[in-house]
Formats: sequence, structure tokens, C-alpha cells
Amino acid sequence: MDVVPQNGTRGAHAGRTAQRPAAHDLLGPVSGPGLDPDDLPDGLIVADDGGRVVVFNAAAARITALRGADVLGRPIEQALPLEDLEGRRWWALTQPYTGLAIRSGHPERNLLLPGGREVLVAARYVREHPAGPVRRLVVTLRGTEARRRTERSHAELIATVAHELRSPLTSVKGFTATLLAKWERFTEDQKKLMLETVDADANRVTRLIAELLDISRIDSGRLEVRRQPVDIAGAVRRHVDGHVAAGQPADRFRIHVSRPLPALWADPDKIDQVLGNLLENAVRHGDGTVTIEIAPSSAPRDDRPTGTAVTVSDEGPGIPEESMSRVFTRFWRGSKRGGTGLGLYIVKGIVEAHGGTIAVGRAPGGGAEFRFTLPVGAPAFLV
Repeated sequence: MDVVPQNGTRGAHAGRTAQRPAAHDLLGPVSGPGLDPDDLPDGLIVADDGGRVVVFNAAAARITALRGADVLGRPIEQALPLEDLEGRRWWALTQPYTGLAIRSGHPERNLLLPGGREVLVAARYVREHPAGPVRRLVVTLRGTEARRRTERSHAELIATVAHELRSPLTSVKGFTATLLAKWERFTEDQKKLMLETVDADANRVTRLIAELLDISRIDSGRLEVRRQPVDIAGAVRRHVDGHVAAGQPADRFRIHVSRPLPALWADPDKIDQVLGNLLENAVRHGDGTVTIEIAPSSAPRDDRPTGTAVTVSDEGPGIPEESMSRVFTRFWRGSKRGGTGLGLYIVKGIVEAHGGTIAVGRAPGGGAEFRFTLPVGAPAFLV
């Protein structure tokens, strides 16, 4: 790493004696514009072969709440008195300069700063040759805020899953236990009703598990898209017919298709999942007419179609302006009328896996409007 020599009280030059090497002597020669340690997003601390701090960048000062002038030139075990989570002095425990000569450092781990604040610390022991003395000790510091947010997100996911699973599983267990214990006491209609309830709750559990698997694939970038020809207008009509068969009035839905539409190559199952989520949200959380518009999309200043745009809007109360930025995050719910809050997060992941985009806004009738665009693609065997 090339480092620019620093001036004033910043970095290695502050507190450097005539005998102590400069930052560029420790971190390599300067080439081109170089790199200022203060430009690094993580904390950087470098100690020389005598264990004294010669580099302490701005991020390290922010993370540790220490001033560079108070740290530079001091032994690292005094300047940065870290402890592990069991209260043991970290530098006395690891002994980077006098310990085993075959060690090259230690991976990132949680340590405690004075006052008990946690910080993520990794170290590298730089030697001129294997098993030689340590020429310099390079330490990186990171705050734990991002990891804490991830842990909270995982905890929320577990709590949501546990809550959503408890209700259907309780129902399944209760009805099956009752039927097994008192089968002869129930009429055929009662048995059928209980078994239909068990079947519906089993389907609910299956859907939740499918959502969790989708989230796992989206988060890890492993969501596979099997492109085939998709009749997007036909898919929309199938979903609308399903809502009508479930009891919704037929005149609540309006479908408008602008033709000709470009050929759409997409994963039909996943497109069905996107349409199902958006229409379910419009029916459950919106009011009035649900309008689905399908039209070719094109790039600015270009009349040639580059994809297909689908807009789903309703005439309900809409989404508050302050919530627009959170619609596609995990656990966001537009109302308290059921749902896990995972559907729109999955919808966004599926659309983006196809190379498309999705946005939310306010419909002309005042309700919510979701618009996703899928680009012209190629079949899976050509991708």
C-alpha cells in the first residue's frame, strides 16, 4: 500500500523523532499520488519494530475516541490497552513481538476498548522473512454498528418466523389431535371442515418456508433465473381470475395492455410470484378499482422498446410519503391486515435478479402505485 507522507499532527509524522522511520518507510514507497491513511474508511494503527505507534489515522481516532497526539510514539500496549471479552489484556495474551515467530497475525475478532466499548480488531505481523523478527505491527479497527444491525435484522427475522409459524402449527396440532382422539364423534361435514383448515394452515407454512428460502437466495446472490417466453398479459389475467374466483367482484379489476409488446424472456414462476404479491397487496391494503397496465418500455430519447413495464395501482389511502423509502425493506407492512412484511422485499429481489427495476409512488386515484420494468432478455441457455 502506497502512503503519502503526512504533515502537521496527522498520521505518522506527529511525534516522530529523528531516529523513528517515517510512514512511507514503514508502509512502502510512494508512487503516483499515493494514499493518505486518513482516506481509509477503517481505523489503521501501525507500530514499528520497537512496538511504538507511528501511524494512527483519523478513523482510528474516531473509533477509539483518542487523539493522535496522545497515541503516536507510545508503546501500543499502552496507547491501545485492548482486552478480550473475558477481561484479559490482549497484547500480553498475544505477544506479537516476543511470541511464536511463525505467526502472521490474527483474524478479526471482538475486543474491548477502555470503558467496555466493543471494536472489531485484526492484526498483521509483518516480517522481512519467515520466522524473522516483527518489523511492524499493522492493526485495523472497525466499529460494530454494521454487525449489530445485521444481528438485529436476523433476530427480527427469527422472531417473525416464530410468530408466523406458531399460529398455523397450533391449529394443525389442535385439529389433528382432536380428530385422532374423537374421530367417531364428528359428522362428515365437521371432519371435512377441520381437514380443510389443516390443509390451509399447512399451505401457509409452506409459503412462509418458500419466502425464507427466497430471502436466503437473494441475500447470498444465489437466486437463479430460468428464462423462458412469458405471456405477461396472460399471467396477469390468470391472477385476476383467481381473485375473482376467491370472491372479489370482477369489476374491481381493470387490465390495460398496450401492444405490441416486446418478447419477454423471464422466469415464469418468479414473475407469477411478483404479480401475485403486488395484486394481493392492492386487494388487501387498497380500495376501489385495481388497475394493471402493461406497456412496452423504452430508453429516454429512443423509441425502440427495451423491455416491458407493468404498473399495479389502486384507489386506497396510498403509502405515506415518509414510508416510501422503506417499502421494499424486510418486515415493512402497509397496514396491520396480516402478512409477514417479506413479500415486497422478495419482489424487489426477483425483479433485480432479472436485471429490472421496481419503484413505488402515488397513483392518480390517490392509492399506491407499483411499477416494475423487465428488460428484453435472452433464454436461459444463451445467458
